Order: sequence, then structure tokens, then C-alpha cells
Amino acid sequence: MSDRDPPPASAPAASLSAATRPPGADAALVLDDGSVFWGRGAGVAGVAVGEVCFNTSITGYQEILTDPSYAGQIITFTFPHIGNVGANPEDIETQVPAARGCVLRSAITEPANWRAAQHLDAWLKSRELVAVTGVDTRRLTARIRDGGAPSGALIHVPGEDIDVAALHAMAAAWPGLEGMDLAKEVSCTQTYAWDETTWSLGSGYGRQTAPRRHVVAVDYGAKRNILRCLAAAGCRVTVVPGTSTTDDVLRHDPDGVFLSNGPGDPAATGTYAVPMIRGVLEAGVPLFGICLGHQLLALALGARTFKMHMGHRGANHPVKDLETGRVEITSQNHGFVVDPDSLPAHVIRTHTSLFDGTVEGLRVEGQPVFSVQYHPEASPGPQDSHYLFQRFVDLIDGHRRR
Repeated sequence: MSDRDPPPASAPAASLSAATRPPGADAALVLDDGSVFWGRGAGVAGVAVGEVCFNTSITGYQEILTDPSYAGQIITFTFPHIGNVGANPEDIETQVPAARGCVLRSAITEPANWRAAQHLDAWLKSRELVAVTGVDTRRLTARIRDGGAPSGALIHVPGEDIDVAALHAMAAAWPGLEGMDLAKEVSCTQTYAWDETTWSLGSGYGRQTAPRRHVVAVDYGAKRNILRCLAAAGCRVTVVPGTSTTDDVLRHDPDGVFLSNGPGDPAATGTYAVPMIRGVLEAGVPLFGICLGHQLLALALGARTFKMHMGHRGANHPVKDLETGRVEITSQNHGFVVDPDSLPAHVIRTHTSLFDGTVEGLRVEGQPVFSVQYHPEASPGPQDSHYLFQRFVDLIDGHRRR
């Protein structure tokens, strides 16, 4: 057995009472129900505790690991070959990852891509992320699917003992994402300007030098590529902290307001976000929300949200536009959702998930206000949903002509 092969006993999950450490194992994931998944460590040595989720994407692992919406979570990749495109300084959504760690089936693949600048294991170490490889991710995914997203403790300690009982206690004591406001942990702390546009082969990222509109983006954990798409659509973008008030936002005299993605329970973040959003709605400024921004908008309009059984995370989610009949292949990452039965009469449901029928988009009748649950900037289709940024600027232009 080579050093890069998983330990022989890594496939099955042991119960806490039968958690015998297999030969070669220097890492483990222990769930709050007592399940133990042994493996080999990658990334930094250490311990990470959080909600264990899974993502079904076969590409984009670097963007996933740097998505601020993963704050408080340990990501299980269902695709077994992670690391094949290496890592580079361009494919990141934020400079400091908010995810707690990751779980992989196979040893990290050697990079084989012309854009690779670093081995993924070295990149994990540079970002201080804990990882475990050699885990039976099919079994773990089935556990999450059937039992819901558990809390877990991830450990990588080369050459040291692993106290499974202590890890189980840590996992069981973790409070979970429900009721947790994590947006404050990943939001910017001061206002800044953004003008970087989307990536092009041969030239990399561009710059918006002739903006025709001004958008204030409220940062609850904004992904960089969303800001790039706004800039590429002809917008000068001013990014403000998630804790901003209505006055903080409107003093910039925006043509439109964007509500970003982000982590945690929208009801918790809504304690300070909802009053701001209602103020923007009363001012009549065009408004567009994505993911957490979609949920916060729904709360501001009088709807409710609730935690999902296991969430939506992947790049293969079909969503139907109920107003055109068109189906989009979307990228998603959310563990909370809008309650459809709570939508007020003047709020129109525009998109629905073809996986489970959950609310994927809404608009406000007679107002330049809309939102989607999924990520149009992530390009899974690859450009099925880019029209939403054009829709936003069209609403802005139409509103300015009034």
C-alpha cells in the first residue's frame, strides 16, 4: 500500500463503541450520532467542528472551498477525484476561506491542468484548512441524505493519538446553524469600490472603466464572481457591510441595490438586515437578491424561512422559470429556504426546483424587485442564468427613465 492510498479500514463507518483506529489512519471525522469515519489527513494538522454537508459538483472545488456561504460547514465532496486541476490564485471567491474543512474519497489528485499554480494539498495548508481523505463518501452522503446534515468534528493529527470520545462530545455540543448569524463573520467591515469584471481566456480579469449605473452591493458574504458579473453588466459597484442601515445604503445614491449570498440562518441575520431592506423597498430603489439575499428579501416582504433537511449543494440542479417555462441548470449552495405558503399575495413565485419543488425565485408585483435562490454567476450551464444580471440592469434603466 502506497502512502497515498486510503487505510484498509477507511470505507465503513464505525460506531463510537467500535472505533478501532485502522493502521495508517491519522485523521477522522466523528459525527454527533457517534459514527466514525477514519482516513488519512491532508491540509493542516488540527481539529475543525461544524455542520457536515455534501456537494455534488465535479469541478470548481477551489471556488466551493472559498465560498463564504460555507461558513461553519465541513464539505464532503461526492466526486472522488479532487485536486486534478490543482489550485491557482484566480479561482477564489474570497481570500480567506470560511469553510471549516473538507472530506474526500481519494487521496488528492496530482494537478494536470495548464492553469495549475499549486498542488491542492499545499493550497489547503496555505489556507489553514483541515481535510481527511480515504473516507467512504458514498456512505457519508447517504447518512446525510437519510438523516439530515449532522454536526461533526474533523481531526488530522499525524503521529498523535485520536480521542474519539472527545471528538464526539465536541460534535454533539456544536449548536448547529439554526439560529446562527454567520454573515457578520464573513462580511466586509468597511465600504469599498469594486470594478473587476469577468475572466477571459488570454487576458484574465478585466476592469469596468465606463460604468453606466451605480449599484450598492450589501455584503453578507459576497462571492467575488457576483461582483464581477455586476461590473461586467456596466455597473460601478460600491460594496457595503452587511450591518449597514438604510441610510448607510441610500447615502451612496444608488441606481440599484444588490443583496449578496452568505452563510447562516437568514432569520438571525434578518434582525438587522430586514429593517434596512424594508427601507430600500420604501425608497423604490430597484433591488436584486441572490441566495441569502433572496431569503432576506422574502423575510422583509413578510414571508418566512426554514432549515432544510440536507440543503442544496451542487452544480446540476434543474430550476424551472415558471413565467417562461425555460429550465436552467443551476449551481446551488443553501441550507435554508423560503416557505412558499408564507409568501404575501403581491409576491410572485417565479422559479421552482425540479428536484424538490422548493422556491428558487420571486418578484414583487409592480415593483423593480426580484431574487433567486441559486447562483447565476457560477456558470454551471454554463451561462443558463446570466440573463438575471441583464434583467437587473434593465430594471434599473427602466426605473431611471420614469
